[in-house]
Amino acid sequence: MSDGKISYQPTKGLSYDPNDPVYWDEALLDEETKRVFEVCHGCRMCFKYCDSFPKLFAHIDERHDGDVKKLAPAETQDVMDACFQCKLCEVQCPYTPRDQHEFQLDFPKLVARHRAVHAKKKGIRLRDRILGNPDGTAKFARASLGVANVMNRVAVHRWFMEKVLGVHRKKLLPSFARKTFEHWAKKAGKLGPPGGEVALFQTCYVQHNEPQIGRDTVEVLEKNGVDVRCVKGLECCGMPAWESGDLDAFRKHATRNLDRLEPYVDAGAKVAAINPTCSMMLRREYPELVAPADKARAEKVAAAVVDPGELLWSLRNEPRFSTDFKSSPHAKVAYHAPCHLRAQAVGFKGRDLLRKIPGVVPGTVIECCGHDGTYAMKVEGFETSIRVGQKAFTGMKDQAVEVWATDCPLAALQFQQHAGVKPMHPMSILAAAYRGDAFPGGGPVAPKPAPEAGEQGEKP
Repeated sequence: MSDGKISYQPTKGLSYDPNDPVYWDEALLDEETKRVFEVCHGCRMCFKYCDSFPKLFAHIDERHDGDVKKLAPAETQDVMDACFQCKLCEVQCPYTPRDQHEFQLDFPKLVARHRAVHAKKKGIRLRDRILGNPDGTAKFARASLGVANVMNRVAVHRWFMEKVLGVHRKKLLPSFARKTFEHWAKKAGKLGPPGGEVALFQTCYVQHNEPQIGRDTVEVLEKNGVDVRCVKGLECCGMPAWESGDLDAFRKHATRNLDRLEPYVDAGAKVAAINPTCSMMLRREYPELVAPADKARAEKVAAAVVDPGELLWSLRNEPRFSTDFKSSPHAKVAYHAPCHLRAQAVGFKGRDLLRKIPGVVPGTVIECCGHDGTYAMKVEGFETSIRVGQKAFTGMKDQAVEVWATDCPLAALQFQQHAGVKPMHPMSILAAAYRGDAFPGGGPVAPKPAPEAGEQGEKP
């Protein structure tokens, strides 16, 4: 441009596909990064989501008099490091491929590309390898026969973890279950062959940390006449590895998951992923990030992915949809909308389903809680995650109710530690209401009156 500014139009370095050689070219990446920074600097719509944008604007305005081209590599790295992949800037941005805009801007994917290039050049840190392999960590924890859960609450051990691994000593870490979700599914006869209506992707968190969420999900779906099949051998979706740019580890997880899910999809089943991060990965990231040999089947599986609430909401007008609730909070329920559910643009169907429970009125909070994968666990992210999540903590507490809900189990941990209440998964609230479990301040649901003679359901 004549005034020396960078054009907003895509450069030769535009690529979000790691199968494209352009993706790995550092010079082309730098050219495209400056172009994206120029667009963001001129727009400034996303100033409030994370520290990436305030840092970018400060570096350009306060140090370089508005000239993006003068940014030093360390300043660019500073901007990239502040992104924790909440995806909200992409949700807000009007210039994305999703909107078919000519600028083709996707800031989170640019950051992911930068990390992948950096990881390929510098290698993966030990801390990131451990956090990127939750299945391996959980296997070790179970082998400890409960010692790992105890040690994660011991101050000296947490100090050691912080110094050696970079996991913040004050971060509330999830406990590991004695038995996995898959162990329960096998014992309960839920590990079915390909077929059925839904294959459950329970996620590594439900598998290793809170199997009850998975059991509740199966119970709710079956209560509504859904043929659910649990799948043997599923692994982490790969997001923790991809957060640090470890493409090889991500692709190993993806290939194994596709091996196990594809037969179910071929048999006509949907894939219900309990955690919004995992459904986002399967639905939006797998088709672009997997190896070329896996691309076609990744696209096929992605087209079958649903959130459990999304699936159940689609059945609400069918005769099999059950309103046979035996208990209810009989009050407002504070509902937090996870960022990665917002990124999928499928609505908040878990929240909407709560309205089907008599007396429940959900109040919605859409601010980021700040956990965002493993970011809140790390030394460099813990304090920032609290600051970022403060509006969400306040928004939930201001509703002054006892029952909280969120579709994201990691967000639930964040609220538990920093807001004092651990939200339930919507599927767990529905399951409890179907069973007749007691809710704080709630009670039983009044029985429906018997139909009068001549009405449907009773013979005259």
